Amino acid sequence: MAAVIIHVETEQQLEQCLNIRKEVFVEEQKVPIDLEIDEFDRIGPDAHHVLVDVDGTYAATGRLTYYKDNSAKMQRIAVRQSFRSKGIGKILLIAMEELARELGLSQSVLDAQCQAEEFYRKLGYETISTEPFDDAGIPHVRMVKPLKA
Repeated sequence: MAAVIIHVETEQQLEQCLNIRKEVFVEEQKVPIDLEIDEFDRIGPDAHHVLVDVDGTYAATGRLTYYKDNSAKMQRIAVRQSFRSKGIGKILLIAMEELARELGLSQSVLDAQCQAEEFYRKLGYETISTEPFDDAGIPHVRMVKPLKA
C-alpha cells in the first residue's frame, strides 16, 4: 500500500477533499452540511488542504488553518471507512504537522472527537480542555502538540 501526500492546489483536488468529508462527517456522522462546509473550504492563503492517495484512491483529507499564538489548527481530518485502522490517519496528520513546520508554525491545535482522543494522544497530543464540549452534536476535546523543527 503506497500512500502519496497531495497538497491541494486545484479545484478538482479540493472537490475530492469535500467529497471525503461529506462521506465521513455528513453521511456517516450526520453533521449538517451547512456546519461542515465553511469559509475555509477554498484554495487560498488562509487554509491548506491535504489529500492522501492510496494506490490511486483518495483515502483521507485534512485542513490546516492559522490559529493564535503561531499555531496551526488541524481541522476536518477524515479517513474513509475502508482505509481506517491502516495507518492512513497517522500518515495524514504527520504530513499536516510537517506542513505546519514548513509554514513556520510552532504548535498544532485540534479539536478531537472524544472517540479519537486516544489516537491523537498516541501521536503526541495533550488534552487541554477540562471537559468535553459539543461541536456539531459530537463531543470533542481540545488538544495541543508542540511542533519542534
